[in-house]
Amino acid sequence: MTPTLTPPSETAVPPAAGEQCDRCGAAGKLRVAVAGGGDLVFCGHHANKYAEQLVKIATDVSVDPELDWRGTPLMSEN
Repeated sequence: MTPTLTPPSETAVPPAAGEQCDRCGAAGKLRVAVAGGGDLVFCGHHANKYAEQLVKIATDVSVDPELDWRGTPLMSEN
């Protein structure tokens, strides 16, 4: 079964200046809310590396305006 992506919420915000990638600790550029609850934060490198998998589990996505994310255009870009 393919998950359905919901429209972005009004409260979705890109990672704050001090937030770090959950994978490597670099500056966060993408925030992904997942259906089970919670958020994941990724740097640009890891956001693009895992883009295909992230769009499968995301309920909401916020992208730093400076990041050219390879994720689906259906996701929000703040």
